[in-house]
Amino acid sequence: MTATAPDPQHTDPARSRRALIAGSVGNFIEWYEFGVYGYFATIIAANFFTPDGASDMEALVKTYASFALAFFFRPLGAALFGRLGDRIGRKPLLILVVLLMSGATTLIGVLPTYATIGAAAPWLLTLVRIVQGLSAGGEFGGAVSVMTEFAPRGRRGLYGSWQSFTVALGLLGGAGAAAVLATALPEQDLADWGWRVPFLLALPLGLVALWLRLRLEETPSFERARTAGPLTKPSAGEVTKAIVLGIGRLMGWSAAGYTFLVVMPSYLQTTLNATFQQALVATVLANLGFALAIIPAGVLSDRVGRRPVMLAGAISVIVLAFPLLNLLQDPGAPSWAKGLAVLVAGVAVGLMAGPGPAMLAEMFPTTVRYTGLGLAYSLSNAVFSGSAGLIITELIKTTKDVDIPAYYVVAACVVSAVALAGLRGSDHREELRG
Repeated sequence: MTATAPDPQHTDPARSRRALIAGSVGNFIEWYEFGVYGYFATIIAANFFTPDGASDMEALVKTYASFALAFFFRPLGAALFGRLGDRIGRKPLLILVVLLMSGATTLIGVLPTYATIGAAAPWLLTLVRIVQGLSAGGEFGGAVSVMTEFAPRGRRGLYGSWQSFTVALGLLGGAGAAAVLATALPEQDLADWGWRVPFLLALPLGLVALWLRLRLEETPSFERARTAGPLTKPSAGEVTKAIVLGIGRLMGWSAAGYTFLVVMPSYLQTTLNATFQQALVATVLANLGFALAIIPAGVLSDRVGRRPVMLAGAISVIVLAFPLLNLLQDPGAPSWAKGLAVLVAGVAVGLMAGPGPAMLAEMFPTTVRYTGLGLAYSLSNAVFSGSAGLIITELIKTTKDVDIPAYYVVAACVVSAVALAGLRGSDHREELRG
């Protein structure tokens, strides 16, 4: 497949900015909700998964099982919406997925609990999260396709990094909402009804996202592919190989990102006996480090390539994971040191997340880009992000080994480092494939 010629509209600043904002806003809502769900996991467990006689740890495992199930519907959503997006365009599918996502998130805020309707409550919650998983699976491929296909020459790393940056903003937004409510409300009110408020906020956020996406134009790359007539598509084997390789390159980001940025609050509370407020502060600091590193990492990858920046992130996690966890486990360690440690952990994940979207976009041609990069990302997240809380919590429960999170992220990052080493150094300077 030959590289496509540059399109003059490809670098139009106004169109590029609109695409960047419209692509980013859905990511914010998606990860805001997943963050809120993770931060309120212990409260959700008590409200939906704790019949009489069940232990707190057992309820938390069930909560994370529901969390993981939604992630395993992401690949289905990526395949379904991605195939349509590669056929009829990026815009209509991005409108549909943001409607599904914001609607399902709002529903969580009004669902009846176990105390109200009994065993139906966890099933209803799980059904809503399945809808979220399907829509989230279609979100990433479309959003990254739009951002990178509209990106000016030599700035795909920057534009793609906004996908990851809005992930960080969404997680920070969720943490901020949880922290405000935890501070403003008595503990009982927070457990009874206060946890619902952040989910209900998805409704106005979704309306804003819908308005932005209705104004979005179709990408130049897709328009060229549509008007050029029948194009030779890569074989199923080539696409499958690229997806598997993409999963390997992303799994460190997926595992470390969710372990440090989302699962951390429940780990600190249930394993290290931290308070809810202490766990949230640690998580906010980790997400802050993540957010601060993403865009600089994307910009740097436009200059030196995706490989060295992402490798630096994976190797940093491998080196720092055990010292970080041991520091958090030490009751005598100063608070500033613990705060700095989780901040640095977030930075390491940000080095992988910044160049990651552009790296994926460069692996697939226009005719299968929405589907290919969406499947690589969603499969990686299904296995290594969505299952992180369940795997870590269950293994700690079984083995009593509090170092399980470090083993988990190190193993994933070792595989990613090997896969990233094979990246071509010139991909960031070439046009996206047609």
